Amino acid sequence: MSNVIPFKKRTAALGPAMDIDIITAVDAAIRDLRDIARECDEHVREQAEECRRMLERALSATVREL
Repeated sequence: MSNVIPFKKRTAALGPAMDIDIITAVDAAIRDLRDIARECDEHVREQAEECRRMLERALSATVREL
């Protein structure tokens, strides 16, 4: 069974310093997932790796379309 982590609702809009484009966000998420996978048990590692591969495919497809 997976654990769902509830995120706090955003109360204020992101300011200009927090703007990020989707390609940069996905690239950062891929790197973070790679780091997370190194530190987790086998089940969590598999989930992180699966998510990372999905994001890599989506990013690759998006970049090819540009």
